[in-house]
Amino acid sequence: MRKNVAPQLGLVAQIIDHPHARELARISQILDKLPGAAELVAKDLAKGAKASKAGRGGMSGEQVLRAALLKQTHGWSYTELAFHLADSPTFRAFCRIGMLERAPRRSALAENIKRVKPETFEQVNRLVLGRAKKEGVEDGKRSRIDSTVVDANIHHPVDSNLLFDVVRVLTRILGALAELLPRIRFSNHAKRAKRRMLDIANARSMELRVPIYRELLDITGWTMGYATDAVLTLRTLSEPGTQGLQAELEHYLALGEQVANQAERRVFGQESVPAEEKIVSIFEPHTDVIVKDRRETLYGHKVCLNVGASGLIIDMLIERGNPADTTRVIPMLTRHRELMGRVPEQAAFDAGFTSADNILGARKLGVKEASFAKKGRIDVLQGVTSPKQHKKLQRFRAGVEGIISFTKRSFGFDRCLWRGYSSFQAYAWVSVLSTNLLLMARQTMK
Repeated sequence: MRKNVAPQLGLVAQIIDHPHARELARISQILDKLPGAAELVAKDLAKGAKASKAGRGGMSGEQVLRAALLKQTHGWSYTELAFHLADSPTFRAFCRIGMLERAPRRSALAENIKRVKPETFEQVNRLVLGRAKKEGVEDGKRSRIDSTVVDANIHHPVDSNLLFDVVRVLTRILGALAELLPRIRFSNHAKRAKRRMLDIANARSMELRVPIYRELLDITGWTMGYATDAVLTLRTLSEPGTQGLQAELEHYLALGEQVANQAERRVFGQESVPAEEKIVSIFEPHTDVIVKDRRETLYGHKVCLNVGASGLIIDMLIERGNPADTTRVIPMLTRHRELMGRVPEQAAFDAGFTSADNILGARKLGVKEASFAKKGRIDVLQGVTSPKQHKKLQRFRAGVEGIISFTKRSFGFDRCLWRGYSSFQAYAWVSVLSTNLLLMARQTMK
């Protein structure tokens, strides 16, 4: 009979029988066999931390690693992660948080996870690969290599938007300084800059945009002048609480000069600014301009992935700039040898990696069969034993597209949401690590 009111709940949390709970339990078992992973993370947490016996104890290396994996696997924000760790017995158990223990807050989770270096996540991934090799999941004998782009978390870069970003950020910092030091004075031109930015966006021709750009550049110059005067004033003082704001001003002033310079060159000098000289975001200045196949322009970083027959991502190389794929064949095979103890017996590559030197180079490294997609007049059959084997390896290579898509859709690999280049690298490695652990869990579950 249906009851109107639910009875009193039990005091002991029940273990749920759900596919995802079983996956998390299996991932937990894999991590339990890798005690060195928690130690690596704990070392990063200990660096720069103040030793104190007072207050609550910090999160352990194991808890931080598991929380980072949980966040990336589900695509949560830090606020959502904090809620689920406080609410869900399954997630608390995965992160080794006791039922009567207070769950960490959002700020604690963000601070601890962001302190883990990208090199640490990479080393943890190597430990996972070592475990996969030991359990027979991945032997590294077959490899497929491809490249993709991970976007930076920026808006579409337009000179007018970048100039407005400079004005509003410098104005915000100057406002904060004026509250601390009344002698810091400036005029707020942010609204005027925003109107000029919108006017440029709505102008129907470049002839109409040019005079508006001139006014917007003048406004930017005025604001940067206020900021320069403020920096000179701060250097003569030793007011507490202003050092951080001074460093911010100097940082954004340098970026503002680059933005103004490239706008001058492009708008008034009619110059095509090279991609390597461009700055496309003052918030993520490390972002590269990547032109893909002469048809699509992306803003982020190019990554080269090495995926094994099991679907596990054996290696990832994050690039600066936009190097040609043909220059990455030998380095990726060499890294494979360092990771797995041997070069792959069979390796498959996309057409972008194809060159006569790479075919010969792969054979010299010891790759028995190196299959490259057809490109121009190059005889790609030189790297394989037969045309049939070439087709077979190219079908095998196609599977890397699915792994890349899976990592992007399910683990946030399509767009990095963390700020700074070091955090960009860490974010990418957490995505790869989460992918590998879930795939390994699914392949080893009984």
